Amino acid sequence: MRLGLVIDLDTCVGCHACAVACKEWNTSGTTGALTDYQPYGAKPSGVWFNRIRHYEIGDYPHNKTINFPMSCMHCENAECVTVCPTGASYKRAEDGIVLVDQSKCMGCNYCSWACPYGARELDRASGTMKKCTLCIDRIYDMEIPEEERQPACVLTCPAHARMFGDFDDPESPVSRAVRERGGYQLMPELNYNPSNHYLPPRVHAPIDTERMRQKGLRAVKDWIHRAVER
Repeated sequence: MRLGLVIDLDTCVGCHACAVACKEWNTSGTTGALTDYQPYGAKPSGVWFNRIRHYEIGDYPHNKTINFPMSCMHCENAECVTVCPTGASYKRAEDGIVLVDQSKCMGCNYCSWACPYGARELDRASGTMKKCTLCIDRIYDMEIPEEERQPACVLTCPAHARMFGDFDDPESPVSRAVRERGGYQLMPELNYNPSNHYLPPRVHAPIDTERMRQKGLRAVKDWIHRAVER
């Protein structure tokens, strides 16, 4: 089994609900509190598992904002695990989830430097590295209704831009979505084989804004002419 996320860049609206839900759940989860620094100061910051980047593509008037959520990719060949000198970073054989043993981590930052996705953050309060756990304490909790045994970010996404599932199952919803929508991994040339995939924005025919503007102007003129005639 290889668990991971599919994120649809066509429907993600960049609302940050996934990041907030992640922070709320994992602050009370098994990884311990995700520290906030100066939460009520001029420059509040803190430890987050999810961060959403924003990019602008294309030229006006055919430009588009892409909201790009990023977290741990749970790579098959996780270099963050390879470089860890204490064995704190490890990959679970049973589901492919990469975790950090907080009792072994000494905060040396090697894993952070090895991760090309910027998925790891040093918690300065605890001196240990923190990262996405795919809400492992939630997805295996038999006390939670089965339909809710998903990462908090998936459950809370108002645009349904996130999916969670097993990529080793070719008929799972995540595998089908990747196959049918041309899903892709980030930086495949590194051969880390990340589990998380992204669905590209759909290609839409460009809107002829100039023609619409002229049409709109003509409609206003026509209305004025009719009004004057009356």
